[in-house]
Amino acid sequence: MEFQVSNAEQTQALAQKLATYLKPQDLILLDGDLGAGKTTFTKGLAKGLGIKKNVKSPTFTLIREYHEGRLPLYHMDVYRLEDTGGADLGLEEYFDGEGVSVVEWSQFVADELPAQYLVVKLLKDETDDDKRTLVFEPHGAHYEQLIANL
Repeated sequence: MEFQVSNAEQTQALAQKLATYLKPQDLILLDGDLGAGKTTFTKGLAKGLGIKKNVKSPTFTLIREYHEGRLPLYHMDVYRLEDTGGADLGLEEYFDGEGVSVVEWSQFVADELPAQYLVVKLLKDETDDDKRTLVFEPHGAHYEQLIANL
C-alpha cells in the first residue's frame, strides 16, 4: 500500500493514525535515505501513542526509550552497526517486550529480526523535496490487518 504526502505534518499524521492500532511487541522497520523522514514518522507514532516528550534521532545513542504513552516506544537507529551487526545489543528483549519497536536502517540487523514486522519505505520525490511516497509492506497477518485498518 502506498501513500503520497506533501509535507512533514502529513507524514506525522499518517504515523499517528497507525499508532492507534499498535499493540505490544509490534515492530516497524523504517527504510529510506538520510533525510527521508524516518524520525519524522517516528514522531507521529509517538504522538499517536500519547508520548509528549520530544522524539530525537537515536543516531549516536542507538536506542531511545519513551515510556510515558499508551505503550512504550523503543526507537532504534542501527546505522552505526553496518559493519558489526546487532547480535550483542539484546534487541530481542525489545522486540519481545511490552512496547512498540521502531528500527531505522534495519538491514544492518537483519539476522536479529523476527519473522513478522511492518516495513515502511520513505521515498523522496525527485522534483519536490517536501513530498514523499510511503510504501507499507506487511510481513505477517497481524501487519496485513494493520494496513487494512489504515
